[in-house]
Amino acid sequence: MTDLNWLAVTPEIVLLGMACVVALADLFVTCPQRKPTYFLAMLSLAAVAGLHFNALGGTESVYAMQKMVVVDPLGHLLSLCATLAVMATLTYSQVYASHREMLKGELFSLSMFSLFGISVMIIGNNFLSIYLGLEAMSLSLYALVSLRRDNVQATEAGMKYFVLGALASGFLLYGLSMMYGATGSLDLGEVYKATLTGQINKQVLAFGLVFIVAGLAFKLGVVPFHMWVPDIYQGAPTTATLLVAGAPKLAAFAITIRLLVEGLINTAVDWQQMLLILAVASMALGNLAAIAQTNLKRMLAYSGIAQLGFMLLGFVPTVVAGSTVTAGNGLGSALFYVITYVLTTLGTFGLIMVLSRPGFESEQISDLAGLNKRSPMLAGVMAVFMFSLAGIPPTVGFYAKLAVLQALITTSSGLLLQISIVAVLLSLVAAFYYLRVIKVMYFDEPVEGAAPIESSGARVLLSVNALVVLGLGLLPGGLMALCARVITQSLAG
Repeated sequence: MTDLNWLAVTPEIVLLGMACVVALADLFVTCPQRKPTYFLAMLSLAAVAGLHFNALGGTESVYAMQKMVVVDPLGHLLSLCATLAVMATLTYSQVYASHREMLKGELFSLSMFSLFGISVMIIGNNFLSIYLGLEAMSLSLYALVSLRRDNVQATEAGMKYFVLGALASGFLLYGLSMMYGATGSLDLGEVYKATLTGQINKQVLAFGLVFIVAGLAFKLGVVPFHMWVPDIYQGAPTTATLLVAGAPKLAAFAITIRLLVEGLINTAVDWQQMLLILAVASMALGNLAAIAQTNLKRMLAYSGIAQLGFMLLGFVPTVVAGSTVTAGNGLGSALFYVITYVLTTLGTFGLIMVLSRPGFESEQISDLAGLNKRSPMLAGVMAVFMFSLAGIPPTVGFYAKLAVLQALITTSSGLLLQISIVAVLLSLVAAFYYLRVIKVMYFDEPVEGAAPIESSGARVLLSVNALVVLGLGLLPGGLMALCARVITQSLAG
């Protein structure tokens, strides 16, 4: 464990610098398709991803910027996945955005600025750095959701996201300020030491913890702080929807780890119960509400609420057993779950963008009718993603759910065994609306209309995306072991 200089955060510095370069370079681009801007942004993101990948083999936690940030294996893995998610989103969006007058320099630069905020959140080791990263990400996403200024739905979604996002930030900021008042420090390590002494104002600490959990629940989009998710997913352009639904989930997972596990593990008895309630409520409401949806994006929004509720179950064994190994199993399974969920989400929304046409958003479930007759490849890809979200083998979604359930069951707690049974039953409920999409694609008659627009880049990426979902389902051991290792190393550091 060392305290080095700014060289430890080289990927974040490169990302911020190149985001500014992309914004300035686009001023001189005259091509309507913004090809030079796109390639410059993708090369920049590829360089950042390469830096994170090269550093992933390290085992040491490095503190930098006066311990404002911690660069550890967990940070590198999540930042790498977030960078790849943004790259995939921009690739899927090429044709979709150009037909909606969104293919501008702002799309690329704001995406990179939001990724910078995500990266700062992931490596934050101080209340201030975590909050600054959160605001950098949120402000960029507010603008991206509202990028189609002449579209009523998009501007309405942007306003809703701004108001509710500000409310969520207020919850989190108020909780962090109360935590500072109780412990006397903004540094997560010092907060942890302060909670060990027991010589703190426990009432202030408890109130602060409640507000922090509420703020985290807002950012994760779980019940009862989920009200923004369906409206924003449906109203925003699908490009912006995917930018909200993908990489930010990794950042929300990261700050949940940083705040609750690294900083407030000694209050785990309290936040364990809150997360358990949030998880069960999210799985129940998300799955039941998704059944009634006819809009595909709205269905995926409620599906995401349920999926993240399932992911939160991985935090519970950390507290029940209290050992490093069990903590690694539970949090490792949660990390594996959120990464594979984002991977599948990229494919589902990417396919919606590929199927959309000028003046037509392919976002109703009925729009997929007869897709197998129009494009068997796209129907097969979508079927893989739906099977994965439903948790059906041999897709990665099955193993992700199995890993979380195994972590719960091995704690030998009667309550958690009952919760596991509830989670399995609610997953069976979820299978109905996922399989309904497959039924519509393969057994309903196709609607009249033009053939789907299929850009070559998006087709290739969709195929790769589906193959990765299948491949990780057949051979999940490598990624699962990596997730458990980075969790154990980061908590030990």
